[in-house]
Amino acid sequence: MLQQLVNGLILGSVYALLALGYTMVYGIIKLINFAHGDLYMMGAFMGYYLLNRLTFIADGGLRLFVTLILTMIGTAILGVVIEFLAYRPLRNSTRIAALITAIGVSFFLEYIMVYFFTADVKPFPQVLNAAKFTLGPVTVDSIQLIILGVSLFLMVALQLIVKKTKMGKAMRAVSVDSDAAQLMGINVNRTISFTFALGSALAGAAGVLLGLYYNQIEPLMGMTPGLKAFVAAVLGGIGIIPGAALGGFVIGVIETFTYVIGFDTFRDAIVYIVLIIILLVRPSGILGKNVKEKV
Repeated sequence: MLQQLVNGLILGSVYALLALGYTMVYGIIKLINFAHGDLYMMGAFMGYYLLNRLTFIADGGLRLFVTLILTMIGTAILGVVIEFLAYRPLRNSTRIAALITAIGVSFFLEYIMVYFFTADVKPFPQVLNAAKFTLGPVTVDSIQLIILGVSLFLMVALQLIVKKTKMGKAMRAVSVDSDAAQLMGINVNRTISFTFALGSALAGAAGVLLGLYYNQIEPLMGMTPGLKAFVAAVLGGIGIIPGAALGGFVIGVIETFTYVIGFDTFRDAIVYIVLIIILLVRPSGILGKNVKEKV
């Protein structure tokens, strides 16, 4: 039981990284970016390409580190480009228009990768030798520890950026009232672009980490984890950064225990059942607050 809890927390840490991107974008511009899961897929393919090309770096750990940094930079740039071309022109449009555009961007990213890389599953390069560590009833390998460690580090770094930096204060101001923030001299467009860059970088890191975890990637791999990360964001309280992280861990644990009790076929369905229950019982999420909107 304890072993499965640890496995669930390791998987959940990657879902948490994805959920953070959803929740930041929603908190800033009230957009559910359904293309976010495909940024995770793009990150996995960037990692796949770089790990195969950076063979002149003999040390596997260093190659993985360089790949992770370059992938986060690449997906951050891609996220900013998507925001500039697809979402910024629709910022004053209806929410449904932005939502449909997000779905369109998702399909565009998926099928352009199918065109260039085909829909075949590709083995993700394994550059690390997985050493196993046993502590009582719990056994983990070095890859799992790296995934958990990198995920926790990125989550803490994000929290520090949001709470302690000037840009983080600007993000919080824009999320409360973008018009008032603009009157106070905050560059709203730059702040929103920075938010997309942060969320996309986390998605890129998640793509590399889950590539290591599952040992395979394919162009449609972002759909299901992206939806699960959205469920995690809603579960924790969408728009709330600690809530998204908590929701990611909870979804990871639920998925792992679903596999253990023999309901592996229905593990995706159970995650969506959790979404329905949380919307019925506590629509604002675990850490969310009920806010009444004026008509």
